[in-house]
Amino acid sequence: MERYVQSIGVRQVLALLPDWLWEALATVQAEREGELYLSGGVVRDLLLGQTPADIDLTVAAGAWDWGSQLAALTKGALIPLSREEDTVRVVSRGIGVDIASFREGARTIADDLMRRDLTINALACRIDPLLAAPKQDERALLPVFDPTGGCGDLSLGLIRVTGEESLSSDPLRLLRVFRFAAALGFSIEDQTMAQVSRLGRLVRGVAPERVAHELDLIMTTAAAAATVEAMAASGLLWAVIPELAAGIGMAQPKSHHLDVWEHSLEALRQMERILAAPAAFYPASGEAMTAWLQCARQRLRLKWAALLHDLGKPATQGLRGDKGGRITFYNHDQVGAQMSAELALRLRWSNEARDQVGRLIEGHMRPFHLANVARAGAMTLRAAIRMLRAVGDDLEGIFLLAMADSLAGQGTERVEGMEEDLAELYIHLRKIKAEHVTPVQTGPPILTGRDLIDQLHLPPGPLFKRILAAVEEARMTGEVIDAEGALRLAKTMAALESDAPNAPR
Repeated sequence: MERYVQSIGVRQVLALLPDWLWEALATVQAEREGELYLSGGVVRDLLLGQTPADIDLTVAAGAWDWGSQLAALTKGALIPLSREEDTVRVVSRGIGVDIASFREGARTIADDLMRRDLTINALACRIDPLLAAPKQDERALLPVFDPTGGCGDLSLGLIRVTGEESLSSDPLRLLRVFRFAAALGFSIEDQTMAQVSRLGRLVRGVAPERVAHELDLIMTTAAAAATVEAMAASGLLWAVIPELAAGIGMAQPKSHHLDVWEHSLEALRQMERILAAPAAFYPASGEAMTAWLQCARQRLRLKWAALLHDLGKPATQGLRGDKGGRITFYNHDQVGAQMSAELALRLRWSNEARDQVGRLIEGHMRPFHLANVARAGAMTLRAAIRMLRAVGDDLEGIFLLAMADSLAGQGTERVEGMEEDLAELYIHLRKIKAEHVTPVQTGPPILTGRDLIDQLHLPPGPLFKRILAAVEEARMTGEVIDAEGALRLAKTMAALESDAPNAPR
């Protein structure tokens, strides 16, 4: 079955392929002959009027040979993508070209397209005739092969699988359904959603790296919260992140209006609002917040931290008998950080991503604690400095996460004005950081480990780190201003250590 439902202008194709790539493809095609198609996402994007990120090509057979020759001609890098499916990538002059052979025994382009995941990706446009005659009329149109009705779904804004076997043949496609819905702003067809619900458990057999990649692509969109909610409604989310399911129906204190799971989802939704306009929530600090958010990785990790920030609540739920049965979640931030680390290991996140998300989760209650102290008029310089030293370069991230958390809790006993307090506290901490913390951290030390050895005759060990940290903090508070004062503090700490009951003798 072959359908030609819509067309792409030759001018669009010529604009997509730079001259040097066009010439190289013409050389390879002249030697190897056979059909050559633009396919999949590149055709979809051209039909949507978007600029494709990469170039997807399909040949009947011999993709590896095509790629090898193209890489040699363009002095590019050849990267195998899948030996089983004969798929390679050529990267040259900043452009990626993916070349795939007909898949799973397909004998025609229509057969190949019907084996793909979604109808909107099951599109192709034959270009080898253009390579042989590049100077033809740029106003001409090239027909689009559309055996599954993808062009119609594009016009309807609909995500639909190509057939009954699409999801079961590669369960990663369960996630791709939601990823493309999120990225394109499309809705998911009812029958496709029903298939996802029925087959969702199959995603557990997919390589963790592939799952993590699709999840990250979902989280980088502006529709992450709505998409996660849809994944939960289908049941797929619980197959991927079962830890979140423990919060369903779990009651919280009256400062909250949602259960633990719904609150986590709402925090992600609020984080998306904040990321879209940080200055609206930190009006006097928009520039600083925007600068911190310039890195796409920071934005992604903040979204993960928002969704996972209360992961530790189910394991730490308790009741205070002396407070009328008040619900508590003591240390849920620390437990949640550990649980997020375990999740990160399961999904094969990078160490950097695992550690930063964990730090954000572990620190997300700090702004609230300090804001409450400040509200009572009891915040000291030392307390502010200790928080700044504890959160380090994550200060902005911690406050952005706290803001999302606060906005997501709208219970009858919530602290009124907390969002304003957070904004004011951030300004105050930034001032202290600039005046007290950064000058000490960036300046030369006034006491070193060598000084402890030479002047106090202390053996190297864990005590060194505690002494040097205490000296640094004392410099920030102004209690130590020179090397003599630092040495006095070190002597006092060393003496206390030696007098401690369990000190080594």
